Amino acid sequence: MAMSFEWPWQYRFPPFFTLQPNVDTRQKQLAAWCSLVLSFCRLHKQSSMTVMEAQESPLFNNVKLQRHSLNLKPGKLPVESIQIVLEELRKKGNLEWLDKNKSSFLIMWRRPEEWGKLIYQWVSRSGQNNSVFTLYELTSGEDTEDEEFHGLDEATLLRALQALQQEHKAEIITVSDGRGVKFF
Repeated sequence: MAMSFEWPWQYRFPPFFTLQPNVDTRQKQLAAWCSLVLSFCRLHKQSSMTVMEAQESPLFNNVKLQRHSLNLKPGKLPVESIQIVLEELRKKGNLEWLDKNKSSFLIMWRRPEEWGKLIYQWVSRSGQNNSVFTLYELTSGEDTEDEEFHGLDEATLLRALQALQQEHKAEIITVSDGRGVKFF
């Protein structure tokens, strides 16, 4: 059953696609954009993209809005403003740049520690402590199909397991077909 995405009211409001100069208004607007990006990526299980992909995606591009201006496309947040929103997400710990040019990024609608907590709760709930799993089993195995971390990309999974390793709840190991993890 696919969930439908409900756009916030601001998404239908043309000024939302122009970063506002007033500091208070801008902070509220950036918070709304950050919330929208995280909700959208969470629903679509999207964990990485390029700035170019972001600019063309429905996320920053509401084609239903008609802007009556010669130099602005309808309901499209300019790339400079997208960079500001993405940088705000980075400051909050929800985004990591994947290159020095800041052209591609990893989006974390949950921080690695939160993913680690969810994974560890499943391990404990299902009585799997002291068990070894491949990364594939965790994100693609039948046992995890109903879990939110099922389908999680490997980069985010490794960050979550590293967080658990720091808490001495798991150890990332090498297994015959790649990497795995042992839970304590």
